[in-house]
Amino acid sequence: MEQELQRARTQEVFFGGGINNISPDAALFDMEYARWLEEHHRLVCELKAAVHEHRLENELGIFVKSCLAHLEQVMNLKYMVAKTDVFHLVSGMWKTPAERCFMWMGGFWPSELIKIILNQIESLTEQQVMGICGLQQWTQEALTQGLEALNQSVSDVITSDSLSCPPNMSQMAIAINKLSTLEGFVRQADNMRHEAILGLYQILTVPQAARCLLAISEYFHRLRALSSLWLARPRQQQ
Repeated sequence: MEQELQRARTQEVFFGGGINNISPDAALFDMEYARWLEEHHRLVCELKAAVHEHRLENELGIFVKSCLAHLEQVMNLKYMVAKTDVFHLVSGMWKTPAERCFMWMGGFWPSELIKIILNQIESLTEQQVMGICGLQQWTQEALTQGLEALNQSVSDVITSDSLSCPPNMSQMAIAINKLSTLEGFVRQADNMRHEAILGLYQILTVPQAARCLLAISEYFHRLRALSSLWLARPRQQQ
């Protein structure tokens, strides 16, 4: 992946430097993400079949761990593009329209996903429910204050002089320096998403974890299907 990224930068193979005015790094990420989705679909189908066949817990655990390992791969892809084009991740243009409506910091809201799991997984013990609720509260509170402070500080710098005058370049340099911290926030958000999924895996039994991963996959599948239906909807004649 690193070699392909460097080749894209030096040779500008993506139609003269980018597809639809996005950077070569972003274009490569979009292609790799599309491949990741295909592999994700295959792994989820295998996991679903294993659940329906009532495989033994140790066999089912192999499929669950394969899905978890695959989720780590997309985190690595995002980490690489965040270093060079963090705004591409935050914009969500690599996602479908409906998915973008529910995005937070280049991905899903961990707390919302945990809420979905609480509604979908049956036979949870009281201890499991308490653990999941604690995980949900942690993900709701983390990073929010820091992100709000970043937005405010950048806004304060940009508006520190009259907006009717040309921007002061030193002023813009300060704003750029502040924006550079956005990469750190996106990485922290991805780490939080990863920790939330691992936290669920530790709280749930193997069969519950399998159903959890299937529910998460189905949620995003429905968002992508909703996007397709939205784009294909009949347009009223003006």
